[in-house]
Amino acid sequence: MTSNLPTVSSTNLGLEAIAWVPDSYLQANGFRDESTNQPYNPANYPLHGTGLFFVGLEANGQIYAYALNSDSTYTRIATIASGNTKIMDLSFDRDNGTLWAYCDNNCSNRSTLLAIDTTIGSPTLGKFIISKGYERPSSMPNINNEGIAIAPNSECASNLKQFFWADDSETSGHAIRRGTIPCERLF
Repeated sequence: MTSNLPTVSSTNLGLEAIAWVPDSYLQANGFRDESTNQPYNPANYPLHGTGLFFVGLEANGQIYAYALNSDSTYTRIATIASGNTKIMDLSFDRDNGTLWAYCDNNCSNRSTLLAIDTTIGSPTLGKFIISKGYERPSSMPNINNEGIAIAPNSECASNLKQFFWADDSETSGHAIRRGTIPCERLF
């Protein structure tokens, strides 16, 4: 896929994030296939499995959606703005239909939440758009968090579920930090 992505000046600025999004979510929300300029139809990619891979390029903060086929071919389905100049992780919250894009200390540990625009008549209908942005928790310094993980709603307690950050620098001897977020959709 490297030849299908923008050239980067360093291997450390290449693909940094990956998330898998099921076809069922994409179809139910009218995701648009930019390669055909039609609604996404999984049948057009019979060797791709049951979902698309979303990858983030650190160098430019863009997200690229791909149908990766079992015969080692691929098709880029979409290019999506993450809302950040860099991207370190992606996580798809299946319970709430939300794609989280995360940037480390290069963007003050900012998260953006994306979902497919389902507004009839909207110029971005069928495309992932930024629905909300979050700054890091006020109690967390601007550290080198390069990964996030979100617990499923089945783990909810008092309408909260666990949210985890992975600190690449092990600040103060901690590689993993934990917080909570509401279980319901955040926008």
